Amino acid sequence: MKKIGVLTSGGDSQGMNAAIYAVVRYGLEHGLEVYGIQSGYQGLIDGKVEKMTASSVENIIHRGGTVLQTARCPAMKTEDGQKKAVNTLKRHGIEGLVVIGGDGSFNGAKVLSTKYGIKTIGIPGTIDNDLAYTDFTLGFDSATSVVINSVQMLRDTMACNGRTCVVEVMGRNCGDIAMYAALTSGAEIVIVPEIGYDLDGIVARLTANAKSGKMDNIILVAEGVCSAEQVAADIKERMDINIRSVALGHIQRGGNATFQDRLLGVRMGARAVELLVQGKTDRVIGIRNNAIIDEDIVEALAKVKQIDKSVYDLANKLVEY
Repeated sequence: MKKIGVLTSGGDSQGMNAAIYAVVRYGLEHGLEVYGIQSGYQGLIDGKVEKMTASSVENIIHRGGTVLQTARCPAMKTEDGQKKAVNTLKRHGIEGLVVIGGDGSFNGAKVLSTKYGIKTIGIPGTIDNDLAYTDFTLGFDSATSVVINSVQMLRDTMACNGRTCVVEVMGRNCGDIAMYAALTSGAEIVIVPEIGYDLDGIVARLTANAKSGKMDNIILVAEGVCSAEQVAADIKERMDINIRSVALGHIQRGGNATFQDRLLGVRMGARAVELLVQGKTDRVIGIRNNAIIDEDIVEALAKVKQIDKSVYDLANKLVEY
C-alpha cells in the first residue's frame, strides 16, 4: 500500500483532530502518501482531496472540531453516490481509507469495503459514546467535561437563589453523557432513555430534599428522553418549586479536547495506519480495558449498547439526603 486517505464524517467531536494528526504523521513515518478528504463523504463524492504533509497537521492535536470539516451525506446511501466516491479514490490512487465518525459513517465504510474492495478502517468519533463494542468513543470525555463545568457554574447561581435547574445534554438515545456527568458533578437527579422518565420519583426526591432544607437541585436529562423545558414544566405542575431549564446544546462539541481524547485519538489513529499497512480492511478501532482493540465492522455494529446500571445506581445513591 502506497496511498491512504482520511476523512471525518457525521457530527464533529473533540479528538478527531488528534486522530487525523496521528494518521498523517504515522502514515508518513511508514512511507505512505496521505490524503485528506474535506467534508466527509460529500467531499469524497465531490472530489475534495488534498495531499497532506507533516506541516498540514501541525498544532491541531488539541483543537476541537475537525480541520477536515464534516457533513451529513445522504448521497452516500445511493449507488450513484457510492460510485462517485470510489472513482475519486481510484483517480487519486488511494488504496486505503480511514473513516472517523459514528455508526452511520461506519456503514459507509462497510459499503466501500465489501461492495467496492476499498480497504477501510473506522475510528469511533462521536460524543454520544453510543457504540457498544468500545468502552469509549472520541469526544465523549471532552463533551462530558463541558457538562461538568457547566453544572458547576449553574450550581453557583442556583444555590444562592434556592433554585432547581433542569439541564438538557446531548447523547441522542444514549444516556452516557448525562449519567457520567451526573455522577462526577454531584447532580441530584439524572434522567436517561435507557431507564425512563419517572416523574413521580423525581417529585418525591425534590420534596424530600426541600424538607431537609435543600432547595437547589441539578437535574440532568438526556435529549433522547425529552427537553429540559418539558421536564421543568412537568415538575412545576406537580409541586410549588422555583425551577429553571437550560439546554447546553452544541457547546458540548466545542473547546479543546481533553487529555483523554487527545491520547485516545492518537492511539486509535496509529492503530488504523498499522492495520492498513498490514492489508486489513473492514475493521473498526476501539478501546477496551484501556487496550486499543480492533474488531470486524459487521460484528461491532451488530452489538447493542447497554447502560452501565452500576454507574447509574451509584449516581443516585450518592446524592440521597
